[in-house]
Amino acid sequence: MITQVTLLYFQGCPNWKGARVRMEEAMGRLGLGSEIGLQPVETAEEADNLGFRGSPTVLIDGVDPFADPDAPTGLSCRVYKTENGVEGAPSVDQLVSILKERGLRSFCN
Repeated sequence: MITQVTLLYFQGCPNWKGARVRMEEAMGRLGLGSEIGLQPVETAEEADNLGFRGSPTVLIDGVDPFADPDAPTGLSCRVYKTENGVEGAPSVDQLVSILKERGLRSFCN
């Protein structure tokens, strides 16, 4: 059962706000009322300590389900392979799929 959804980002990335909207839409499609935690990443050292592979990063219970273990950590924008090509955030459908897979349905109202 999932207990926390967090969006990691850095202020210089234009894609984190869109990722938040997509996550909210995905959670809405599933009838979830959970809040999304927002965590800014401000330094390269912090990025390294968090395993932050770019902005935006979605964490479900502290795990990045889209992680590429070979991607470097750092304050950079991240891209995702979606059904519409490469985009700056996972698609709503991808997020819905991940949330279902991780069992968030049983976590929220």
